[in-house]
Amino acid sequence: MSDDMSDLDRMLHAARAGRDDLPEALAQRMLADAAGVQASLARPAARPAAVAQDAWRGLLAALGGWRGMGGLATACAAGVWIGVAPPEFLPDPAQLVLGLESETETLGFYDLADFISEEG
Repeated sequence: MSDDMSDLDRMLHAARAGRDDLPEALAQRMLADAAGVQASLARPAARPAAVAQDAWRGLLAALGGWRGMGGLATACAAGVWIGVAPPEFLPDPAQLVLGLESETETLGFYDLADFISEEG
């Protein structure tokens, strides 16, 4: 086992000591290939229509993407629903806008006194 380790140590030492440099021709071919790939990835100049589209995409991103737009649509639908059919504890917006007065019956002072004075 120690013989195998010494062989391994010798091989690793030889690998560390030897330096294999990249051949110059291979380096030139690699650089030429990289330049060709970079040239193919170059984007053309932006068109005005693309700028307008980017503005909409920027607005969509500012609102949180499609999830944010979904939440905004849900909030809008809930607001319309509450405006059309408000719950009992909210005033009716149609009555407020049109100036309609709703009549409510309240207990007068004497009626309330009679109600309280009755024994059970």
